[in-house]
Amino acid sequence: MSLVRGKAGAITFGLVGYLFLVELVSGVLQGFYVPLIPDLVDHLGIRDADFNWFEAAQLLLSAIVVPILAKLGDMYGHKRILLVSTVLTAGATWWLAFTGDFTTFLIAWALQGFYVVWLPLEVALIFDRGRVTGRGASQTRRAAGYLVVALEAGAIIGALGGARVFKALGGEVAPTLIVPAIAVTLVFFAILFGVPESKPLPGRTLDLTGFTILSLGLLLITSGLTFLKINIEAETGLWWIAIPIMLVGLAVFVPWSRFELRQKDPAIDLRVLREPTMWPIQLTAGLVGISLLGAQAPLSTFASSKLGMDADSISYIIGAYLVSMIIGALLFPRLSKWTSPRVALIVATFFVAGGYLLFLVNHTTIAGTFVNMAIAGIGSGALVGALPSAAAAAAPRGQTGIATALTNTTKTIGGSFASAIFAIVLAAGAIGTASTLFGYMTVFTICGVGALVAAVLLFLVPKLAFADVAHEEILLPDAAPAEAPELDPR
Repeated sequence: MSLVRGKAGAITFGLVGYLFLVELVSGVLQGFYVPLIPDLVDHLGIRDADFNWFEAAQLLLSAIVVPILAKLGDMYGHKRILLVSTVLTAGATWWLAFTGDFTTFLIAWALQGFYVVWLPLEVALIFDRGRVTGRGASQTRRAAGYLVVALEAGAIIGALGGARVFKALGGEVAPTLIVPAIAVTLVFFAILFGVPESKPLPGRTLDLTGFTILSLGLLLITSGLTFLKINIEAETGLWWIAIPIMLVGLAVFVPWSRFELRQKDPAIDLRVLREPTMWPIQLTAGLVGISLLGAQAPLSTFASSKLGMDADSISYIIGAYLVSMIIGALLFPRLSKWTSPRVALIVATFFVAGGYLLFLVNHTTIAGTFVNMAIAGIGSGALVGALPSAAAAAAPRGQTGIATALTNTTKTIGGSFASAIFAIVLAAGAIGTASTLFGYMTVFTICGVGALVAAVLLFLVPKLAFADVAHEEILLPDAAPAEAPELDPR
């Protein structure tokens, strides 16, 4: 890891190391509860389908709070808001361990979703620290790659460890859920003592009206999508109610856009968002979210119903996918160095597209599924860290946090939209509880075509976008000159 050592404002081994621990725990949170879902259902005395509400509540919360927390990070320091979000996540995780009814578990699970802002804040912090070196963009890409490695490694550890901890503790839910709570608590102290603060731009204001209108629009869209998916899966016949809810949510963005363009310091600077270095990145995040967040459940049911794989075998496919994501995260900064960040992004989206479109001709064997998912995983792993890094590089000083957070928000919306559409596609023509092969091929085609569209959009990005800029252009007013960093010019 050839990161700059020891200079004020530089990206150091220590900074990346401590943030590596944060993302490791973030991954553990994402993987730990998955094998415990049947036992949590029994513990709470609910139906399997009711667990969807937990995921929906956390999704709604994260879509709303991530942009706000990111803007606060730009205003008051990314470390400070990272600490606040960690306290909220830790409190919710401890609450999960000591609650035993549906309502309180739902509230605690939703509040745990504050961890979603960790990666955007970390990328923004890293980029802002690296501005003084003149090589912040390339350093951030490399550091973000390591953070994605930590995230996926944590997900593997969590998925493997959750069931084993539960078994070792005699099948007791409360003691088992204390384990991730302890991990999040320790992360707070790692941030507090190990992570330096970024240098926020003074004189900023929080556009409360803008964020309120934005939150309303996001709430209507994401809740409509969630309502649509849950009612389709439950076959209640009420799915159509979600359509007007989402349309109203989209309509909210018309007056919001007009309001934001009149603000001196808007919640989201639409002028920056429409730059050719920014809007393709944000749309790519949404399009990649289709497969990254929306296709996981269909992949599991496809492996089970069409390939005859049991839960244990499916876990190997998931494991291979996560490992391939780690490989992609490590390869991306190297490919950016050999070519350019723009080319590397395009290559990554083609990998995602290729992996899913291969299902159209390579879906009859378990080995073929492994190959398809490994290819898609390499591209997905590269993009998880590369998109927020690219957004940070394209954003002006003082807006790195909100720019990186928007990649998360658009990715979430893309995944929510895809989940709802996939539920409709797989429910249509289903025989009993099993969906048709045509339904699954339609899902994989949507994932592949979405990634292809993203690749086309990235061709519209300027050729030298996201590369390092001259030191004189980005030196902070009160920063001392840094020594020449040990990185390549890209």
